[in-house]
Amino acid sequence: MQPLIVGIGGTTRPGSSSERLIAAVLGAAARRGASTVMFGGAKLAELPHFAPESLARTREQADLVAAVRAADGLVIGSPGYHAGVSGLVKNAIDLLEDTRGDDRVYFDGLGVGLVVTAAGWQALGTTLGAMRGIVAAMRGWSTPIAISVNTVAQRVLDSDGHVVEPALIAAIEEQAAQIMKLAQLRMADRPRIGDAAAAAA
Repeated sequence: MQPLIVGIGGTTRPGSSSERLIAAVLGAAARRGASTVMFGGAKLAELPHFAPESLARTREQADLVAAVRAADGLVIGSPGYHAGVSGLVKNAIDLLEDTRGDDRVYFDGLGVGLVVTAAGWQALGTTLGAMRGIVAAMRGWSTPIAISVNTVAQRVLDSDGHVVEPALIAAIEEQAAQIMKLAQLRMADRPRIGDAAAAAA
């Protein structure tokens, strides 16, 4: 059975660097046997503002929640806007409050790869720290390897949108490997969890 790795992030600008980097991690996971789903900037822009008092959900909102519920691992990426997570990405994360009553709450047990891009160094650290805090609050496991890129000081993509920097390519591959390792461990535990439940019954 293939693990499902879900990517979330980007900006309203098509082909943004954060979205391309998330896609690159998903591609590396796919080469390792994963199936992948991407919720990029265009899809995130379709999501209404999260309203916790309302149970009504659009199809776009329901699709994102369903994908995260089915996920065996995640990649979440954001530009560093004013030293923090963008509103577009945060709104998508807030929507996942819908999973609070699930058997697997939020990101519990999932490996989560993080991607941050910014036009400067300062926002990279603060945004990455904020994202690690969000993942911890949602019971996920941030991978040791995070991807943070200063788009002003570093050459990230070529004219075709492919990652070109060797160190960045290596980080993408390593993050994908870490997400997949955690996903495979989680999947291997499923029969034992089922056997324990049956024995308890």
